[in-house]
Amino acid sequence: MSVRSLLAAGTIAGTALGVIHPAMAATPQAREDAIKAQQAQIDYLKQQLEAMSETLQQMRVKQAAETKVAEAKTPAPKVTQSATSKFAIESADGQYSVGLTGGLQGDLGYYPGFDAKNRSIGPQNLNSGFNARRARIGVTGKAAGDFAYTFIYDAGNSSDATAKGIEAAQVAYLGLKNFQFDIGYGSQPFTMDQSTSSYDTLFMERSTPTNIALNLNTGDNRSAVGGRYFTDRLWVGAYVTGPAVGDVHGQAERIGAFQRVAYQVLSDPDYTLHVGFGVDELIKAPLNNGAAAATTSAADPLTGKITTSTVPSPYSISLSDQPELRVDTTTFASTGTLGSLANPVTGAQIYDVELAGNWRNFYAQGEYFHYQINRQGLDTATFDGGYAQVAYTLTGESHKYNPANAAYSRIVPAHAFDPSQGYWGAWEVAARVSYIDLTSNFTPGQAISSTSQPSAVNGGKQTSFTAGLNWYPNTYMRFELNYIHTDFDKANSGSSGILGAPIGASIDALGLRTQVNW
Repeated sequence: MSVRSLLAAGTIAGTALGVIHPAMAATPQAREDAIKAQQAQIDYLKQQLEAMSETLQQMRVKQAAETKVAEAKTPAPKVTQSATSKFAIESADGQYSVGLTGGLQGDLGYYPGFDAKNRSIGPQNLNSGFNARRARIGVTGKAAGDFAYTFIYDAGNSSDATAKGIEAAQVAYLGLKNFQFDIGYGSQPFTMDQSTSSYDTLFMERSTPTNIALNLNTGDNRSAVGGRYFTDRLWVGAYVTGPAVGDVHGQAERIGAFQRVAYQVLSDPDYTLHVGFGVDELIKAPLNNGAAAATTSAADPLTGKITTSTVPSPYSISLSDQPELRVDTTTFASTGTLGSLANPVTGAQIYDVELAGNWRNFYAQGEYFHYQINRQGLDTATFDGGYAQVAYTLTGESHKYNPANAAYSRIVPAHAFDPSQGYWGAWEVAARVSYIDLTSNFTPGQAISSTSQPSAVNGGKQTSFTAGLNWYPNTYMRFELNYIHTDFDKANSGSSGILGAPIGASIDALGLRTQVNW
């Protein structure tokens, strides 16, 4: 019975009592009958109230049970783990995530041998020491399902000339199968060596020819927009690049572009063969090689007022690198500044050929580079370089191919380091030879000036041999021991000393790196 019915019944009962009331005084029997009728009505109402209370209680229990079931069915955020053992928090619907990423690389460097070829010109020694090569922390994840984002800050390079700052601040769209579109600051996938993560390269540093190629307008923390298409075997990408983190934005900035194609000719669990080709173009050179323009100040002799003016800056670049160890900041192979007010840089190109592959636990990789720098009114400056490297995993693991970057990843140990179980992680030996020739249009024994071989560039020639031992105790850690022997040859073309005299050096270096990344 409803509440309305109960109220109606109560009203009728009350009315009946009111009608009976005058008659109640008539006889005792009438009074008794009236009281019984009233009591019966009260009892009836009590029964109905008790029934309603029981019904309400059942409804409460049912509602609580339904709520509990609904809550159990509602998905909750979860912790996920990627194939590379990175953890993240992901929304219940899988459309959003955020995870920490980062890495630490601490390098010890020792130079046991340094033989300067000229005792008065050029560096005479190198300083041993420690370098926090990389100290990165950041976040990475996805948004709205099809977008990915990355922000990484690098506080490393404690004793290196490389600038600290933003390593990556990038957004990617992944909504089309096998396509990836990127915009922002990040590591640009030009050359195979650069497309291999710095946590995965065989040696502590990439080869000098690679680094010089990246100096032009690709490499790390470079702004870019572009995209790539990739399958298990094919990779095609094209990007337009801009200034890097740390470049001056108050003057003309560099603009470039690169294209890269790579293909797995052979792809088998036991063996692979990779070929690739890339082109990098400098479309517009920066003013003053991307650095702030110089200024001069002059005081008025009468008023004392100081006037500051900006020195005109040329469109210029430079190509250089340290000898494959980032502890001492001394640079040997260097073109110096290319471009002047009279002969500004009007463009540049780099051509790259890639070849790599593995057979079980043996791995090999190499690249050849051809560099061209165009300057107004001068002959094109051309340079050549390349490297070849091999590795053999003593514990049997192999380097796996990463289709998204068209490069190979580092070794993942089959068994993490655990002496109690007889497991010692993974061990690998490696060797590399690299060569770069930064001389062009140059005749030794003659000075370089506006009147004497003005198109000449004398950046020297460098050959490096590296032997390495890598230990991978687990998925997250690696220890690297490198021995590097470098021969740098250069003929003196400066204003001091004997023209044509050798001013290079022979360098021996030992490097030890401790690495952890997640």
